[in-house]
Amino acid sequence: MSTFKVNVVARNPKREELTTPPVPALVDTGSELTWLPADVLMSVGITPRRKRMFARATQQKIEREVGYAILSAEGYETNDEVVFAEPGDLTLLGVRTLEGFGVMVDNIGHRFVATTTLVAGVDKSI
Repeated sequence: MSTFKVNVVARNPKREELTTPPVPALVDTGSELTWLPADVLMSVGITPRRKRMFARATQQKIEREVGYAILSAEGYETNDEVVFAEPGDLTLLGVRTLEGFGVMVDNIGHRFVATTTLVAGVDKSI
């Protein structure tokens, strides 16, 4: 599998005029959440809401703050939880954000491919 980066922009969900500059992030389908530098998020008023535990690939446990942001990249947008990355952490675009975008990752073409969203079956007898 190959890796690639995209530029991610985070907007404050309470004051949408406050947006970060584009931040290069590694597209990582192995990461549940998106990780962006804490100082970048706080510079536009995105605030931590709680702490969560994460396991690194080495199984080392770390704790980080998470909050909410409107995330966009490559013409797609979603509302999602975002991790306040600390110095030394990678900047990542995680799988929940990708699912919110409604895309799959084409690792060969280094691009997103729009997908069809599945819906629940409709019971016409109701």
